[in-house]
Amino acid sequence: MRSEPGRRMPLWVEAPSAVVLALMSVLEGYRSAGDTLADPAPWMAVIASFAALGRHRYPRAAAGVALLSAALGALLPLLVTLYHFSSRGRLREVWVCLGIVLTAGLPWLAFALTRGQPLSGGRLSNWTNASSGNSVLIGLALALGMWLGSRRRLLAALTEQVEQLRVERELRAEQARLAERSRIAREMHDVLAHRLSLLMLHAGVLQLRGEGMPPATVERIALLRNTAGQALDDLREVLGAMRSDERPAGADGTAGAAGTHEAAVAAPALQDLAELLAEARAAGQLIESTVAGDAGSTSTAHRLAVHRLVREALTNARKHAYAAPVVVRVHYGPPATTVEVVNGPAGEALPASEGPDARAPGGYGLIGLAERVAALGGHLHTGATGGGWRLAARLPVAPSDLATSAGFSTTAS
Repeated sequence: MRSEPGRRMPLWVEAPSAVVLALMSVLEGYRSAGDTLADPAPWMAVIASFAALGRHRYPRAAAGVALLSAALGALLPLLVTLYHFSSRGRLREVWVCLGIVLTAGLPWLAFALTRGQPLSGGRLSNWTNASSGNSVLIGLALALGMWLGSRRRLLAALTEQVEQLRVERELRAEQARLAERSRIAREMHDVLAHRLSLLMLHAGVLQLRGEGMPPATVERIALLRNTAGQALDDLREVLGAMRSDERPAGADGTAGAAGTHEAAVAAPALQDLAELLAEARAAGQLIESTVAGDAGSTSTAHRLAVHRLVREALTNARKHAYAAPVVVRVHYGPPATTVEVVNGPAGEALPASEGPDARAPGGYGLIGLAERVAALGGHLHTGATGGGWRLAARLPVAPSDLATSAGFSTTAS
């Protein structure tokens, strides 16, 4: 006999319920036996009531004892069994129990006819004068059990669906973080390739003008140029491996859409922030901008992060609040670079089929921004404010970044 999995009521609930069921079943068996305790009917009703406690582990044994009690005139344990089977979706056992109950009155009917006893009393009352009431009770038990069973299965299916959505959301968020890391790597490749190219160029010029230099200096200049060239080749190989890893991810459609959007939007590299604001104004956005500080005093990673933050905020405002004014405040450090973009209440939303970002996958841009800001040791805060939306980020500027920027500016000049 197989046990049934699933949620069960605790024993401290079922034990008192079994005691109450036993008392009611004893009374029913006592009346069906002709108001006597010398008959097995009341005692079988007690056994069937407590046997119902094992209906989860031994359902068929509990059903057999309940059927025997019903045959002797106590129907209440059988109602509990029918309710249990119907709530678990075991309709075959329900029909078997109903068939046995209907045929269980035939021996008592034959016994009464041969002895000349009345058919309206004793054990035959469940199949004669009380048959309509018992039918209603059986119907109620079956209906309640099937309703609770379907509700339990529905809740289980909804719980599983919610869990699947949670896992899917986590996977998409992780994919967005990985995409942002790849994007950062591509942008830094462009910047480093530019600087390495300048280094190779200056080293080549020194080689051409190295006639009067010592041989050791000429050798070091050649080594410097070759090392820069090898580093540039290594960067290209790494970027090529990253791009080859991203291409198969587009087979499922979701990642492919993201890859199409990334290809359609050029990496900002060293694009000026003023150009981005001018493009947004040309697209019809109402932008009030304040840019303070020296952008050249910060690292390239900070400038790229600022560009990405402002662009993502303007894109979200263009999607969800197209006609709302936008306030952009950027302050380049030290001690920190701060970015704040606030748009007003959403007066008009841009239709999904319009605008330059219509094909962009939505919902995970902020995750990518958080990944980029966290990589720089900063903090990102987003949320609703005054009916609109606010994005604020703080990127700390390390002294090493200032020294690197100053050194590069001196070399470039």
